[in-house]
Order: sequence, then C-alpha cells, then structure tokens
Amino acid sequence: MNRRVVAVAVAVLLALLGAALLLRYVSAADERAMADLQPVSVLIATAPISEGTPASALGELVETRELPATAVGPNSVTDLRELGNMVAATDLAAGEQLLAGRFASLQSLQQFGGIPAPEGFHQVTVPLNSPGVVGGTVTPGDTVGVFISMDTAETHLVLHKVLVLRVQGGLSPSASEEADSTDPADAPIHDGGVMVTLALTAPDAEKVVFGAEHGSIWLSLEDAATPEDGTRIVNPGNVYR
Repeated sequence: MNRRVVAVAVAVLLALLGAALLLRYVSAADERAMADLQPVSVLIATAPISEGTPASALGELVETRELPATAVGPNSVTDLRELGNMVAATDLAAGEQLLAGRFASLQSLQQFGGIPAPEGFHQVTVPLNSPGVVGGTVTPGDTVGVFISMDTAETHLVLHKVLVLRVQGGLSPSASEEADSTDPADAPIHDGGVMVTLALTAPDAEKVVFGAEHGSIWLSLEDAATPEDGTRIVNPGNVYR
C-alpha cells in the first residue's frame, strides 16, 4: 500500500515537473518570438516622393510607424536629421520605408545623373580643368558663359547662358560634402580634370568644338540677370584698354 502511494506521489510529482518544464519552454519560445517582433520606430513615406527631393522637404511626406524588427530594412531612417543635406536618389512609393541607402548628396546625383537636354539641342562634352569650371562648382542645371581662348592669342566670351546637362569629375575628400561649415576654406577642392556636357544649337556646337580643338575653353557661371553686352575680342593689342 505504501509502495503504491509512493509510486502515485512520484508520478504526480514527475507530471507536475514535466508540466512546469513545458510551460517554461513555451514561455521562453514566446519571449524569443516577441523579441523578433520587437517594434521599431521607422519613417514611412505617406505619399510618393520624387527623386531629388531634399530630406529637409520630407516633413509632410513621412510619418513615424512601429514595425516588427524583422520587417525593418537595413539602415532604416528613424529621424530626418540623419539624412542631413541629402536628397532622394530614386523615386519612393507611399508606404515605403525610408532607408539611408536610397538617399545621396545632390552633388553626386548631379555629377553622374545629369538632366535631360532640351528637344532639338546637341549634347556636346568638352574636357576642362578645375579653373575652367569655376573651381569645380559648375553643376547640371547651371547656365554658363563660354569663353574661348585661341592659340592666336585671342579671347572672347562667345556664348551666354548655355545650359549644363552633365558634369563628370570628382571632388577630393579634403572636405565633407555634408559639412555644416560655411567657411570657404572648408569647401571641397576639385581634383583633376572634368568633362562638362552642354546643350547647344548646331552653330554654337561648332564654335565650342572648334575652340576645344584649337584653343582652350573657360566657363563662367551666369544667371538670368547677368548682362551680355560689353564684350569684345581681347588680343595683345587691346588687352589693357
């Protein structure tokens, strides 16, 4: 009789112990699952975002949402300040997570992506050095004046407000593109040659190609208010007049 009681007691004890272990295992599994689903706050686009949109203009186009950790993409953005002065490197759809890899500096996009040429214009690329492109500060969308200096010792501003389509060239890492400094000494320094693609009519394209072949070309930044009169062909006989 005592043996049966002891056996029953042992069986009950083992059953309780097994149940406790099972409960602990299930609880641990639930905890692991919950850890995987730990909500993370990320920024989500609430409306389509076009390529080139500055991060500073996204305030009304994004909202913070909590997503499971397993659903969060790599380098997700949690605060627009993380993007600094960058712009969207591609179009983003509504509902899409903001990922740092989909943003880039405006300069890098302009240098390599460029802008479309107006219909009916020639696209002419000329190789220039750093001083010839205003120290490397010319970017797509700028309008420039085109100076041609011939080997015959003559220089003339031959074209005005020519649209820059593409700039292929690098900036040295001597200064960060995203630095907040306004000190001119901190500006990026152009490193080496650069190729600039211009939108030109046929007659103007002939002038630019001829100048590149038989002389040198310099560009100046021009805006809508830059005057176009008062120029002349400068040569050794009148340079000081």
